[in-house]
Amino acid sequence: MGPVDGATLRQPPPKDPNKSPIENVLEVTEMGVLGPDIFTNTRRLWHPPGARGIYGGSVIAQCLASAQKTVPDYFLVHSCHCYFLLAGSGDVPILFHVERVRDGRSFATRTVQARQRGRCIFTTTISFVRDGSGGRKQVRHAVPPPTEVGAPEDDWDDEPEWERSGPFQSRKIEVVKVKDPDARPDERKCRQWVRARGHISPEGGHQAHLNALAYMSDSYFIGTVSRIHRLWRFPFAPEEVDALPSKVRARVEQVNEFEGMGTTVEDWAERPKVGMLVSLDHSIYFHEPLRVKADEWMLTEMESPWSGDGRGVVTQRIFAKDGTLLASCVQEGVVRLQQDEKEKGAKL
Repeated sequence: MGPVDGATLRQPPPKDPNKSPIENVLEVTEMGVLGPDIFTNTRRLWHPPGARGIYGGSVIAQCLASAQKTVPDYFLVHSCHCYFLLAGSGDVPILFHVERVRDGRSFATRTVQARQRGRCIFTTTISFVRDGSGGRKQVRHAVPPPTEVGAPEDDWDDEPEWERSGPFQSRKIEVVKVKDPDARPDERKCRQWVRARGHISPEGGHQAHLNALAYMSDSYFIGTVSRIHRLWRFPFAPEEVDALPSKVRARVEQVNEFEGMGTTVEDWAERPKVGMLVSLDHSIYFHEPLRVKADEWMLTEMESPWSGDGRGVVTQRIFAKDGTLLASCVQEGVVRLQQDEKEKGAKL
């Protein structure tokens, strides 16, 4: 039996029931027949409905998974700097080309290019640090988590039905000060609790937890700009929601509530409309790699210090349930409003 719809180079193996869903999603296969340090996606990649291409977090995570296979286990990722170059197709396999840029006593550097049909769709530089190389005496500090936010119970299971198919659980987004007319957009924050479904296997080790965090870090990220500005991102006006078929209307209401944008037409009226929302680059700084437990609740807090000229910048902090600052992330993306026909901007 050949590959499924051309989405993988080899027929995907059955999902391993001893691994969490995220481990199965992010599995990569070494392709030594094509050359050294070349890997490919083991299973079909997810193309979110309405998106220009495949989910960016899966490409980030699989590049990291590929690079990790070229360094010893005691070298831990501490930074990852990525550029999204072209929209990826869910119907074409990705080849992850890893280059061993440097291997030092304390640090190792890898670059990874993700290619489809010979074209580079994504590139990243990843740096690893040898565990314990910082010495016993260290300078330490960390931003504390927001004290007014409580984690869901471990047995929490109150997601909307349309959110249950993914490898992560997510509680609805809280947008702080979103209805405060005096709050500036940069004062608003988006908070959400997330965790991987099931339990990440001992076989996956700390690398699987780090891959999972990388995957999750791209979720709702540049969309923070649209939420703090209360932008409308559906292909119809808010005033038209009441006339939609009941199932469609219910889904729109659920999505808006889940993303912290209210539930009524009054909440949505006269919003500017999103014309394009696309990630350009993405950086992750892993502060405590061995303390990442992606199958336990993690709090993400996102805010935007700036937007303009058709772009926006968002920062994200990811905390463990116990308050440990696990990672900091930065993303820049295209944020364009719908324009009149005569004023439409250039394509990417």
